[in-house]
Amino acid sequence: MTPLGREIAALIRASGPIGVDRYMALCLGHPVHGYYRTRDPLGPRGDFTTAPEISQMFGELLGAWAAYVHRASGTPGPLTLVELGPGRGTLMADALRALAAAAPGVRVAVHLVETSPVLRAAQERALAGAGAGVGAIWHAGLDTLPDGPAIVLANEFLDCLPVRQFARTASGWHERVVGLGPDGEALAFGLSPDPVPGLGATAPEGAVMSVPGPALDLVRGLARRFHEQGGALLAIDYGHVRPGFGDTLQALAGHRFADPLAAPGAADLTAHVDFAALAGAARAEGAAVHGPVAQGDFLLALGLAERAARLRARADAAQAAAIDAAVARLTDPGERGMGRLFKVMAVAAPGLGPLPGLPEASSSDAEPPT
Repeated sequence: MTPLGREIAALIRASGPIGVDRYMALCLGHPVHGYYRTRDPLGPRGDFTTAPEISQMFGELLGAWAAYVHRASGTPGPLTLVELGPGRGTLMADALRALAAAAPGVRVAVHLVETSPVLRAAQERALAGAGAGVGAIWHAGLDTLPDGPAIVLANEFLDCLPVRQFARTASGWHERVVGLGPDGEALAFGLSPDPVPGLGATAPEGAVMSVPGPALDLVRGLARRFHEQGGALLAIDYGHVRPGFGDTLQALAGHRFADPLAAPGAADLTAHVDFAALAGAARAEGAAVHGPVAQGDFLLALGLAERAARLRARADAAQAAAIDAAVARLTDPGERGMGRLFKVMAVAAPGLGPLPGLPEASSSDAEPPT
């Protein structure tokens, strides 16, 4: 068992089983043994690869999107550009390059929300290498961001926020917890003994429901901010558009799915994003919701094919093949691609108008948050 696993087991012996949300929070954010505190998880030597690492085109298109939204908002002065969970800084470096071309003369104030010392160092290197003398500012959370209109990018961020899980039994909904197995050593899933009141969702026995409390809180806070001060959030993640049931908690290690309880702190933990609940939460706070749409449709609407053609015209055969492979991976709707599994949704100030690649959703397109 990992050092964090032994610590969690000791905690359970002392205080009893813990909720899935607390388990996720410890695995990902423990100050000493947390997954994101101790490593760079990206790339072939890591555990997973994100869209910005697949191709520069992804970040470039998001930079052009941000330039359009800033221009459409009619806000004078600098563009406050925020990224949540910026990885290695690749997306931001590519976005800034596209912004400089799409909005020459616009000063960009970059704010990065990141808690990992390892990834903060990588982000500094990426921005310095991109020639971005932008004076980026790092934050541990959203509460220290400056006031005013802001464009917030969140690529594969919401899926890492802890969720509570509940399982339906004959006696009602019971919270899913992490405890100890029969040997008193290994971690194991179980259910709280008493049913949880107030969960009115109708489902068959055996159904699992996830409630993304921190993600809902984050979206509510940003929606209030946009309603009062202007701006927009662009969220890109894997998840579902309609409410549903199912256990989507998963672990990744070495680019393979793993047992979520096997190696606490040494594997990435995520859960599918409930876009319907987030959309309902945003709209309840007075913000407009655009989308969600499939990532493939969004990128193609922004001009991915045209951008790829321009890059291919200056590429050799090997580079052209890599460009084609990147486009396919980002847009392919099949199981091996990101085109359909990943969704794109914007939460924006009301009255901002149509946003590139995203239709404005009606209130009937999303369920209220649980």
